[in-house]
Amino acid sequence: MSFSSIPRIGMGTFRLKGNDAREAVKSALSLGYRHIDTAQMYENEAEVGDGITSSGIPRREVFVTTKIWFDQLHASDLINSLHDSLTRLKTDHVDLTLIHWPSPDDEVPMEEYLGALRDAQREGLTEHIGVSNFTCAQMDQAVDILGQGTLLTNQVEVHPFLANRKVVEHAQSLGLTVTGYMPLAVGKVMEDETLLRIARERNVTPAHIAIAWVASRGVVPIPSSTRPSHQSANIEALDIKLSEEEIQAIDELDRGERIADPGFAPDWD
Repeated sequence: MSFSSIPRIGMGTFRLKGNDAREAVKSALSLGYRHIDTAQMYENEAEVGDGITSSGIPRREVFVTTKIWFDQLHASDLINSLHDSLTRLKTDHVDLTLIHWPSPDDEVPMEEYLGALRDAQREGLTEHIGVSNFTCAQMDQAVDILGQGTLLTNQVEVHPFLANRKVVEHAQSLGLTVTGYMPLAVGKVMEDETLLRIARERNVTPAHIAIAWVASRGVVPIPSSTRPSHQSANIEALDIKLSEEEIQAIDELDRGERIADPGFAPDWD
C-alpha cells in the first residue's frame, strides 16, 4: 500500500517518552489511526517503532513521519541521520521525512539540505518529503529549489488561538498539504468559553470542536494523546461538520498565540 497523500488525522508523539510512547502508538493504531508522527528530537523513535511493530498492524498500512533535526542538515549528516532513524524505527523506509526547522540563520544553505532530502527520497529511504516551520518566503524558496509538486507538506502550529492563516493559505496555494501540530493548544482549548459553548450545544468536548475546525480548513491535525478515550474522540471529531456561524466564531479566537517559538525559529509571518 503506497500512500499518495497524508491520512486525514495523525497521532503526534511530541513529549511522549519510553513506555508511554510505545503504548500510545499501539493504542492509536488499534483505534484506527494510520498516521504516526515522530522526530529525531523527540528521542522516542525506538519506542514509536516498538509500538508500530507490536500493534499487529502491517507496516505498509501505517503512514510514518519523522523529522531531521537542524544539527543534521549538512548533506552527509542528513542521510546518515535518516539511516539511524530507520534503524530506531525498525523499518527500511518512512512514508514522510521533514526538515524539522529551517537552518537557523541559514547556516546550512537550503539547496544543500533539500538536495540531500531529495537524494534520500531517490534512495528509497523515504516515500515523500516535506518541511516544517517554514515561512511563506521559505516555502517559495524551497519550491524554487525542488520544483512544484516535490514537497508534500509544511507542518506548522495550527489551533484556534493561532490560525496561522497566511502560512496555511500560502502553502495550499503552492499545492502543499498543511499538517497542523498542537491543534488543542496543549489543552488550552478545553477552557475557552466559545469552544465550550459550541461543544455543549453539540454534546461533545471542546477538543472535538477544535479538531473539527482545523480539519474544516483542509489542515491535517496531529493531536498528541496517551489516553485511548481521547484518541478515539480525536478521530470522531473528523465527522463533525461545523456550521458557518460556528466556524466564524472560532475564527475570531485567533490571537496569534504561538506556543512553539524557540530562539532559533525563523521570523514568522
